[in-house]
Amino acid sequence: MAKGKEKRGRVTLECTDCVQNRVNNKKKKSPGIYRYLTQKNPKNTPSTLELRKFCPYCHKHTIHREIKE
Repeated sequence: MAKGKEKRGRVTLECTDCVQNRVNNKKKKSPGIYRYLTQKNPKNTPSTLELRKFCPYCHKHTIHREIKE
């Protein structure tokens, strides 16, 4: 018999450079913080997810970390 599908949770990844720049440079206007939406199986990867992705606001590849919603 086939097992039922495991629940894959929706995860939001946030750019770490945008967050640091926004906190440190409050006078300088930032276009925002870029976020990616993806899925993750919590059974296989219980730790927080970190992926290197492109951020259009920073114009470079940066580390994006999982955040709580």
